[in-house]
Amino acid sequence: MFQDLDLTIEAMLNDRIAPTELRAADVSFETPDKGFGPGLRLATLNLFLTEIRENRELRDPTPIIEKIGDVYVQRRPPLRVDCEYVVTAWADPSSNQKIQNEHELLGQTLSWLSRIPIIPAKYFQGSLVGQQFPPPTLVAQMNGLESVGEFWSALGIPPRPHFNLIVTISMDLNQQVEGSLVTTTITGYRQGKDESSREELINIGGTVLDQNQNPVADAWVRLEPSGQVQITDSSGRFIFSAVSRGSNCTLHAGAAGLGEVTPRDLEIPSLSGEYNLQY
Repeated sequence: MFQDLDLTIEAMLNDRIAPTELRAADVSFETPDKGFGPGLRLATLNLFLTEIRENRELRDPTPIIEKIGDVYVQRRPPLRVDCEYVVTAWADPSSNQKIQNEHELLGQTLSWLSRIPIIPAKYFQGSLVGQQFPPPTLVAQMNGLESVGEFWSALGIPPRPHFNLIVTISMDLNQQVEGSLVTTTITGYRQGKDESSREELINIGGTVLDQNQNPVADAWVRLEPSGQVQITDSSGRFIFSAVSRGSNCTLHAGAAGLGEVTPRDLEIPSLSGEYNLQY
């Protein structure tokens, strides 16, 4: 995935409307140590991936529940990952205007990347195609290298002008769990420590059963007073998302050839944790 992010950034830098000098420069993702510069013969833009970390502000712990075919599946939400690059510009060492050329290339890169706060899908390469969340970017942020001197010393070269680029990508954990449903999930959200901003989301799920305890597929289930309607899957299961807390709720259900189930009055969330309906 990270190699595809490199290719995506390279596609951004090579866009036909990017500055001419930027498009003419080579793009490298190698470590810019003491062996990097002397071998260059063309102006080069180096993006060194220095840190990969989870973006906790964008973390979503709520499982994703979706219907695939006739079965409900539950999977973990994608991991939101910050990828931080150190961006430097390198000119031909033999050039008489080496410093000026490097500063010009670095400035054009900073200006161009600052115009792209969210990476458009047209640049996506490889595994980044189909990102669930458009990747945001941060350019020249203050939380760059914590110890600039130690960084350049470790690379064995004098300090160079640079800025940092942070791209937040989504990493699909590819974890699906098929089976019995959790009947109730309650998730609370708030902005910082402000309790007045708290919002609550409740998901409930159950099963429609016939008189012999067999699941009823393709039954309709309606939740009142919200009016939400769901259709049961091949295992007779249903899920309602973003339900409001309340004590005057009723579940109705029916199926072709079976008629309607006796309505069930309930409290949300149910004290028993059970929302099944049976003929």
